[in-house]
Amino acid sequence: MGNEAFENIEISDEESKEFLARVDEPMAKKVGSSEELTEGKIAKIEQEFAFIDINAKSEIRLNIAEITGSNGELLFNVGDKLPVLIWRRPGEGLRVSHTKAVKKQKVKEFIAAYKARAVDEPMDIVGSVTGKNKGGYIVESGGVEFFMPISLAAFREDAKPVGKSVTARVIKIDEEANNLVVSRRSYLNAQRKVRRESVKKLTEAGDILPAIVKRIQNYGMFVESMGVEGLVHYTEISHKGPVNPALLYKEGDEVLVKVIGSDKDKNRISFSIKATQPNPWQEIAEQLEVGSAIIVTVANMENYGAFVDLGNDTEGFLHISEISWNKDLKHPSEVLTIGQEIEVEVIGLDVEQQRLRVSLKKLQPKPFELFAKNHKIGDILKGEITALKEFGAFVKVDGVEGLLHNEDCSWKRTEGAKELFKVGDEVDVAIIKIDTDASRLSFSRKALAESPIEIFAKSHAVGNDVDGTVRDIQDFGVFVRIEEGVDALIRTEDLPPLNPEEVKVGDHISATIVGMDPKKGRIRLSVRRLEKQKERDVIKNINKDDRMTLGDAIKGTFGKKQAV
Repeated sequence: MGNEAFENIEISDEESKEFLARVDEPMAKKVGSSEELTEGKIAKIEQEFAFIDINAKSEIRLNIAEITGSNGELLFNVGDKLPVLIWRRPGEGLRVSHTKAVKKQKVKEFIAAYKARAVDEPMDIVGSVTGKNKGGYIVESGGVEFFMPISLAAFREDAKPVGKSVTARVIKIDEEANNLVVSRRSYLNAQRKVRRESVKKLTEAGDILPAIVKRIQNYGMFVESMGVEGLVHYTEISHKGPVNPALLYKEGDEVLVKVIGSDKDKNRISFSIKATQPNPWQEIAEQLEVGSAIIVTVANMENYGAFVDLGNDTEGFLHISEISWNKDLKHPSEVLTIGQEIEVEVIGLDVEQQRLRVSLKKLQPKPFELFAKNHKIGDILKGEITALKEFGAFVKVDGVEGLLHNEDCSWKRTEGAKELFKVGDEVDVAIIKIDTDASRLSFSRKALAESPIEIFAKSHAVGNDVDGTVRDIQDFGVFVRIEEGVDALIRTEDLPPLNPEEVKVGDHISATIVGMDPKKGRIRLSVRRLEKQKERDVIKNINKDDRMTLGDAIKGTFGKKQAV
């Protein structure tokens, strides 16, 4: 059982001496002065007892269990000699015990070893607490029983030490009574003193020290140097930053450490492994700056990015957004592999915080630049609908997204992106705008089909008369819908003999085509031209019919106003 299971309350050696002075001598003696350690001979063995000859008037009974092994076998036979302890209780006959004789013999051997030591040399024992009595605990070590007074045990109030292993210091020997007194408290005090002195020496030394890895935890590892155990926190193992010590070390490994902190009150000490090594971040500060291009090795990958090794016990971080211009990248492994060498650009450097951020994509051409280099306005390409918005759709072509506005989806004004497509659809589009400064791209789908005006122009020509309905009125004229998708403009000066102020949306108008530009989607009409043409037709009719006077013809033509 470790020391942490007990209450560590210090007590001075003087206090120990005062206690021992109060120990009741008769209580310490377990047997009377009439006991004697001698050698006996087995005269007879029966089912329950063995009879021992000690040259007395009669043989003495010995419980057969004392000479029986754990498997039930006899350890001695008739005629064998063995050590025994004999004693007499008042009013009773002689008693004999082989077990007590062995214990007493071991006590004598221990006392002899204790007396043979140097006078100032302490003796500690490691034993098991086998029992408790009114005055203290019985501790057995190597077959020898020791008495440990309660006040010198230093156990917590709630501790249950019976059956546990303890280390204690021998503080008194009664050779006459073969009684041994030990103190766990004295041992703990001595250990604290030694540890305090060792911690002080380690702290003052400030040197690089050899150490042995004792225990490994997820937050660091405990190492021992010069008899003192301390913690190497997981942030103090490598200049790379926090690491899992179990991946680098195992118990028993030898390492070099340096003291970086101590708590004298608690006798705790902190070690560092990375403090024994040159700081590579100083080299980085001298050789690198933001914008530098360096070769690194992919060391580890997470969902959010990759860690890259600079080759000098330092790592940089490559965020997933800095790996590729492809915004759909879900994991670094789609582009990178562990151990791969890549060239990256330094985009962030904080030597004090030991942080380095790098970018892979900044050393690669932007997809838009490649697109603009390889394509021109008018090119027809196949793309994929990636998103639908109220104003149109985004189409990805060759890794670049461009806008397909609702107005460019179809010649039919009622058909927008949401009515025509769904995400994932493949569509053919034409490039209508490349903005290299803003990295913006515009597509058109209706540019791939003939416009209604182009179709209209195939069956109509300048000079043809058409009918239409007023759709919109502006200061400069009115727009007339000739048929679905075909609008034409009648400028204000071309409206007479119609009164511009009397024209309203929905009115029916007849006019003559005076201009068409199918490529630009423009048609111009003129009411005035139509009326002039009618005048010319009337004059032709007059020349053909001599019976109609000029006045009658003019009266018939201009006496009627065009329906509005």
